Amino acid sequence: MGQILFAFLRHLILRIVHDRMTVNAGYMAYVTLLSLVPLITVVLSALSLVPGFAEAGDQIRTFVLHNFVPASGDALEQYLNQFVANAGKMTAVGVAFLFVVALMLISAIDRSLNYIWRVEHKRAPVVSFSIYWMVLTLGPVLVGSSIGVSSYLGSLNLLQLDGAEMWAPALLRGLPFLLTSLAFMGLYTLVPNCRIRAIHALIGAMSASVLFEFSKKAFAFYATNFPSYELIYGALAVVPLLFVWVYLSWCIVLLGAEITASLGERAMWYVEPNSDKKQVTDN
Repeated sequence: MGQILFAFLRHLILRIVHDRMTVNAGYMAYVTLLSLVPLITVVLSALSLVPGFAEAGDQIRTFVLHNFVPASGDALEQYLNQFVANAGKMTAVGVAFLFVVALMLISAIDRSLNYIWRVEHKRAPVVSFSIYWMVLTLGPVLVGSSIGVSSYLGSLNLLQLDGAEMWAPALLRGLPFLLTSLAFMGLYTLVPNCRIRAIHALIGAMSASVLFEFSKKAFAFYATNFPSYELIYGALAVVPLLFVWVYLSWCIVLLGAEITASLGERAMWYVEPNSDKKQVTDN
């Protein structure tokens, strides 16, 4: 068992170095920061077109910022509200530009994950555009539905049920972890244009989720107890903190993808990798 684990970790590390994961995470962080406001604007616009989901956008934004952005959620929410309000005053050409920029983020995610899985046969442009379109239109509706269900469950006063004081608080606290795990598993299963075993995606998703939760608490502890950025940047301290957190988040996302892909390459665990030859996964 120890030899198998050592061989897997060795293969994983060599794979991370070969794929330049940290460099790729920096690129993804740059695209994310560039696409953040356009993506939120498109999501809110898509939700506003669906009856009964107009208020879900605010709930999604608040839920994400307070559960997935440590320490700076309130300040960041104020800036995003202002940016989105300004974006709402744009012309039709400006709105189309926002949509294109939002597509850039989804396209970058698609390219990065397919590169990790060594996918050579890319999807047809029409198919890719259709998938991106569905993500931007149906994705917000599905997320809004899940947030609505969570809010409904929270309004049922679960603590009044017999024995609920033992499991209800843990259930509510574990909801962000559960949603993160499901999101990672869906990302690792659906985005790569190849067959991925569900157990491999689950292991990669759970690993990324654990690292994400740990990093979130550690980052919040650092930002709260060592306010060096606030002393230097003042009110703008949220900006560099956001940059660092987005980069760290993408390192975790790509690491989970590398774990998932490596699990499907067991035959390669004991073989010296050739950086000049593309590896072919057998998931």
